Amino acid sequence: MNPANAITVARILLIPVFTGLAVVYGRSVEAGSPDEKYRWAAVAVFLTASLSDWLDGWVARRYHLQSRLGSMLDPVADKALVLAALLTLSLTTWPGDHQLPMWFPILVIGKDILSFGGAWLIHHSVGRVIIRPHWTGKVSTVALLTTLAWVMLRLTWVPTIVPVIVASVFVVASGIAYIVDCSVQIRAGAAPSR
Repeated sequence: MNPANAITVARILLIPVFTGLAVVYGRSVEAGSPDEKYRWAAVAVFLTASLSDWLDGWVARRYHLQSRLGSMLDPVADKALVLAALLTLSLTTWPGDHQLPMWFPILVIGKDILSFGGAWLIHHSVGRVIIRPHWTGKVSTVALLTTLAWVMLRLTWVPTIVPVIVASVFVVASGIAYIVDCSVQIRAGAAPSR
């Protein structure tokens, strides 16, 4: 396993640590005495995991360590981190005026279900799936991580709905990009070979 993939695996291993800290903090809020050290620990773990997404990509490009394993692990780690944070923030009690609107996790999870469904459809129709990352997917991940950090840090420069809407635009754009790529792969696989 190369160093870039090791960073990705470390990101995956940080997800249950973040979730545990966030849940403990949520329980302290429900008990009426928020224990801020758990919130800050959860935020620190989340930000470390988020920044490792940039770091593993930089290491892979800088030292020519791109690999098939890395191309599969990285998006899984990204999605797992985002979904864990979305579900944790939606299902536990975190105080503050900037809660996520209920439609936001539904949109993000719906897009991921659509992506997995498209991959299954390509595999079922063509026999193999070519994973082609699109820039909208990467921007969507950054926007989602930023929005989640915004809520956990309780930032107030602009209302929370602003980063939520920005992230939503890129979630929808990346979903459209994946639908287009899915249809291209299915048409290319269905075309008779010459």
